[in-house]
Amino acid sequence: MNQHLISILTPFKNTELFLVECLDSILSQNYHDWELLIVDDHSTDKSYDIVSAYAKKDKRIKLFKNTGHGIIDALRLAFSESSGNYITRMDSDDIMHPKKLSTLLENLQTYGKQHIALGLVSYFSVHGIGEGYQKYEAWLNNLTRSGLNYSEIYKECVIPSPCWMLHRDDFLACEAFTPNRYPEDYDLAFRFYKNSIKCIPSKTILHHWRDYSTRASRTDEHYAENHFLELKVDYFLELNYTPSRPLTIWGAGKKGKKVVQLLKQKDVAFIWICDNPKKIGKHIYDELLFSFEHLKILQNPQSIVTVANPKSQLEIKDYFKSQDMSNMIDYFFFC
Repeated sequence: MNQHLISILTPFKNTELFLVECLDSILSQNYHDWELLIVDDHSTDKSYDIVSAYAKKDKRIKLFKNTGHGIIDALRLAFSESSGNYITRMDSDDIMHPKKLSTLLENLQTYGKQHIALGLVSYFSVHGIGEGYQKYEAWLNNLTRSGLNYSEIYKECVIPSPCWMLHRDDFLACEAFTPNRYPEDYDLAFRFYKNSIKCIPSKTILHHWRDYSTRASRTDEHYAENHFLELKVDYFLELNYTPSRPLTIWGAGKKGKKVVQLLKQKDVAFIWICDNPKKIGKHIYDELLFSFEHLKILQNPQSIVTVANPKSQLEIKDYFKSQDMSNMIDYFFFC
């Protein structure tokens, strides 16, 4: 095992328009001791030929064809062929900052094992970045600057999927890409959290994240919102839920209803609360909705909040603060 080798794991499928920029950004790194394990997931365009031409010129680029199907199988194959002591991911349609690998490695070597090195991300698109992605970028980067990524892990994926690095031993301890669960990046982030892998703060943009209409996260059914909620509920019940404490679900919108359905399927007891006068006192799915003030009469409750409105979230946080309740112990925002 090469003690200083970085293994870059990259699946690709029909990204011929972007591969040259991606590969050139890797070749332009100021750190040179790396290997690229790049796996073709059954492309039907000229992507394979593009990568093959690069691989013939640089032996550090190792090209494979996916023996399975989908991004998880491709990542498993890439990791199985890797030799580096440090593991990172890269998306085939994105661009690395020239100092990305050196910066992540330096931070990881400074902090040691049981840490994950991160960088800030910057979205770009020829058509401009939509408001949703702008907000996600700002939210994610704000967490990364402080290294408090896990503090909001039940909202969205708090680890930028193509901008992290950790020691191989830690990656294996977190089960690498063994679980067959989508969205795979969010599932991996939860496993980092589960294994107490500490996030190293970063103030440097290291990754340029491309957005376009046919991007997998926009079109693949594996990245639909219902998969996110199933993942969140499962990890909450495993990692943060205390069965001896009453559980409340705050919010009766689309997401609140989905969380309630998932909990009912698992026979997990809960109390449904909201601040909508039109719904308080009504029954949905045979469950009575109480006012949020009902929290005051419960003994040491935990709360899942599914209210998405930013202004309402601030009001809810203020309410929890007035009740001396703590984030990630007493309440958890699921959106």
